[in-house]
Amino acid sequence: MAARRMLEWLRAICWPAAAAVLLAGCDTLQSDLDGAFADLNPPTPAEAATWASDLNDPENQRRGLSLLSNAPWGGEDPYVRLYRLYVEEPTDPLVKATAIQALGRWGEPSDTGRIADYLGSPSPLVRTAAAQALQRLHDPAVADRLWIRLVDEGEEPGVRVELAIALAQYPGDRSFQALCLALDARELVVNLAAADSLRVLTGEDFGIDRQTWLAWYESTGKPFAGEEVYFYPTFTRKIGLLERLAFWKSFKFEVPAPPRGMDEQGLTTTYSTDPFGNIGDGETP
Repeated sequence: MAARRMLEWLRAICWPAAAAVLLAGCDTLQSDLDGAFADLNPPTPAEAATWASDLNDPENQRRGLSLLSNAPWGGEDPYVRLYRLYVEEPTDPLVKATAIQALGRWGEPSDTGRIADYLGSPSPLVRTAAAQALQRLHDPAVADRLWIRLVDEGEEPGVRVELAIALAQYPGDRSFQALCLALDARELVVNLAAADSLRVLTGEDFGIDRQTWLAWYESTGKPFAGEEVYFYPTFTRKIGLLERLAFWKSFKFEVPAPPRGMDEQGLTTTYSTDPFGNIGDGETP
């Protein structure tokens, strides 16, 4: 009887858990199916532009801006002017963040100032978007605005991570010292981001040991002689089964590249390139 009761108890626990797993799988499958069939009839450029210009519906604005900025032709001048308009004008925070991301992707180094203005936004979402956008656009004039926000212990950890990543573009004492301070942040993710940026700036790797970094810095006359080329980070993921079956659509992800305003040797330039000019195959190792 005791064994049967134990078996019934285990079944009472295991069956709901198994059902939850199966239902989660069904939800995922349904989502994949919905996405696959939606790809058969994607929005047209005109529809995306209409949504982006819908002043009465922030969700349409966000969706339209996202579609435009992720399209190969999203860097055309009329669209870039639209991104700038939404960055400068009062809008819903989600729309604002999407516009900032779009301008970071397709804008010019001259846009860094208007983007950096939002590093002090009341919205963490907008501040995160601004920090990420400044990873893709290079202008030494914004370096001080980045490190000042990085050393603010009241800032959200996620924002500080993006600030630390962006600061790896700018070798200098203030950048170095700010990143060292971030090594003592309470959040490990901030520590790791700061350590990686220090590695890019110097070519050295002392992990998250702040004292070792500072001792090395004091002992060397040329701390940035080994500076590595800075590449902004990009997103990749595994391609799902149904996505592989969707032969009519090519799934490709952007690969890391130097930001606009910086050439591949890390030197400041004024040239402009298509940030989608170098596309990966979408596969992750």
